[in-house]
Amino acid sequence: MNIIAWIILGLIAGAIAKAIYPGPQGGGILGTIILGIIGAFIGGSLFSLLSTGTLQLAATSLSIPGVFVAVIGAIIAIFLWGLLNRRAA
Repeated sequence: MNIIAWIILGLIAGAIAKAIYPGPQGGGILGTIILGIIGAFIGGSLFSLLSTGTLQLAATSLSIPGVFVAVIGAIIAIFLWGLLNRRAA
């Protein structure tokens, strides 16, 4: 997948995940894109683990199911980021 598609997927998935997840998350548009891209990797890897039984570093594609998996991964990334921030403070 090329870089433009990664940025678009990251923006869409990160924005949807931030809208769904309760509470303030902070970060601007760049944080949202990075969160969505990390979410695509988390979601793609978890989907690969559940479907094949092996853990592979995989990302989702720019499609409706891919965005859905990336949003789930981005929600997990928001949760983990919140845990790290609370522990550091």
